[in-house]
Amino acid sequence: MMQKDLLYKEEVYNIIGAAIEVHKELGSGFLEAVYEEAMELESYDRQIPCETQVKVPVDYKRKKLKKEYIADYVGYGKIIVELKCISRLTTKEEAQLLNYLKATRMNVGLLINFGSHGKLEWKRFIYTEDD
Repeated sequence: MMQKDLLYKEEVYNIIGAAIEVHKELGSGFLEAVYEEAMELESYDRQIPCETQVKVPVDYKRKKLKKEYIADYVGYGKIIVELKCISRLTTKEEAQLLNYLKATRMNVGLLINFGSHGKLEWKRFIYTEDD
């Protein structure tokens, strides 16, 4: 897939831009809730539609479970953003986000880590039914 064909390319670009601004302003060292609130404010300023602490239904064999996943941030109503404040991202966090994508049937997810020193750490994930 060529970059011009990236799913939700502009939307992801906008969310990451907001996260970079939050990281530039706050640096690392705060709790996740601080970054979540700052992301919400920055998104509002940038006119990025978003919600935080979103209850997302989880499907099991095409049936809704009673238990719901609470997404840190959902941008544009279609991009799950998992916020972290750890020294570095690992396969554990990646697997967590992929499971959220699979369970919610959303296609695009972002894993954003405000805890790494230096620059913001982030990864983009795509989920399709074939995964």
